[in-house]
Amino acid sequence: MKTLQVALAQIAPVWLNKKKTLDKIKEAMLQAAKEKAQLVVFGEGLLPGYPFWLALTDGAQWDLKINKTLHAHYAQNAVNIEDGDIEDLCVLAKEHTMAVYVGVIERATNRGGHSLYCSLVYINEQGIICSVHRKLQPTYDERLTWAPGDGNGLQVHPLEGFTVGGLNCWENWMPLPRAALYGMGENVHCAVWPGSDHNTKDITRFIARESRSYVISVSSLMNKNDFPKDTPYIEELLAAAPEQLANGGSCVANPDGSWLIEPQVNTEGVFCAEIQLDRVYEERQNFDPVGHYSRPDVTQLHVNRERQSTIKIKD
Repeated sequence: MKTLQVALAQIAPVWLNKKKTLDKIKEAMLQAAKEKAQLVVFGEGLLPGYPFWLALTDGAQWDLKINKTLHAHYAQNAVNIEDGDIEDLCVLAKEHTMAVYVGVIERATNRGGHSLYCSLVYINEQGIICSVHRKLQPTYDERLTWAPGDGNGLQVHPLEGFTVGGLNCWENWMPLPRAALYGMGENVHCAVWPGSDHNTKDITRFIARESRSYVISVSSLMNKNDFPKDTPYIEELLAAAPEQLANGGSCVANPDGSWLIEPQVNTEGVFCAEIQLDRVYEERQNFDPVGHYSRPDVTQLHVNRERQSTIKIKD
């Protein structure tokens, strides 16, 4: 019977600080390795953090200095994958034979290097970056700081006999991206969130029942005291911020929709569980949304996975 040891790394970032947040991610990976995890998953945009300021600063107002300054600070702490910003994570993944899903804010070289993308990066157990999924549609105020992505990252990956895939936050509410991953054979779905349990407590079990797959939802934490003192406009942010901005809610659902790990609230840590491939096959016996219970002659999905760029250079 094939099994997989999975770890949910529910941590708070050192908000908008790339270097210090990377250090926390590496610490969590080492903790997961001690638990013999073969897959560790981190929350949405954890590196270097979620843009909470947009809800605290009248984020949609034109030409407001506080928003420009915070956006510039965010961009300078964002991840440039081509420059090797997450190479340390790749080295650790290889050293401990552990795959990683990590949410980053990406400054994409092939889009000019200035706009920001909410990206979910998959690093395999050999330490190779296999996919970078840029969030297709930023949600509501996120659109003031994140650019829309493309379909290139709608990919799945083999891992110890399982097939893993993932989506960012409210992408998990989008039926067609989910169906795309199902159609590629996904049976472990990783849903990453900024927090909280109001996001994870219902949809995690819903996707599990719809897909007949394991669903791993991982969120971050963020409290008022997590704002670093050297953050631009810190006094204005603290005056507007509630005591709690994200309470976690990381959890795992079995392929029948029952809980394997119930939502973990207000607790920072690495939560581990073993999943079993046989459970997937058992639940697919009576329902398989892209197999025997599908009708591709009636409804069919077309997916464009081309990486989008403003220019195509031919030397």
